[in-house]
Formats: sequence, C-alpha cells, structure tokens
Amino acid sequence: QVQLVESGGGVVQPGGTLRLSCAASGNAFDLNVMGWYRQPPGKQRDWVAHITRGGVGYYTNSVKGRFAISRDNAKNAVYLQMDSLKPEDTAVYYCVADLSAAKTYYSATYAMDYWGQGTQVTVSS
Repeated sequence: QVQLVESGGGVVQPGGTLRLSCAASGNAFDLNVMGWYRQPPGKQRDWVAHITRGGVGYYTNSVKGRFAISRDNAKNAVYLQMDSLKPEDTAVYYCVADLSAAKTYYSATYAMDYWGQGTQVTVSS
C-alpha cells in the first residue's frame, strides 16, 4: 500500500506563485507515474500534469507554460511549481500515483492507483 500526503496549498493573489509537494510512503518503489489532478468548486476532477519515473512531464493545455512538474525518485516525491496563477486555477489539488506504464494524457475518470487527500489552492485578490 502507498500513502500520498500533499502540502503547500494556500491563498495567493492572481499572478502569484505556489509550490505543491507530495510525499509517497509505504511500498512506493514501483510507482511509474506521479502527478496531480484538481477539482474546482462545483466542477469535476480533472488531470493537471504527471511525470514519468524518467522525468518526462505532461500537462493539460490550460497550465502549459505556467506550471512545472518535477520528481525526486530518491525521496518518492513529486512537486508542482505553479506560476502566473489565475482565479480559474482555484481548486483542491490531489496528488496521484500509478503503477502502470505512463500515458501521455489521463482522463478525468481514469482510475489512478493511489490518491492523496487533497490540498486547497485559492487564487483571489
């Protein structure tokens, strides 16, 4: 079993920056994919970004050029650097991990193997 714990959420003004962190514990050695989903208020949960064990990152179009995902395999951790934040980035952000081979895109309903509890990000003036 794997446990994912997020940190780094908070309130920031438009144009601001936040960095989310996620630490995996338990049997985390076989995680091929680590990444992030988010759920805005009143909307469905959607894929944001993910990164392979080899360090290749993929992003949903709305965050390309603003968000950067990185991973530290030695620490079983994944990070999401969020720059130029917009009010529409407001959401609960969930760390995810999957044992399967990486895809280039994940649907909103893809059954990731592991989910964190979520951390709130609010972008507001």
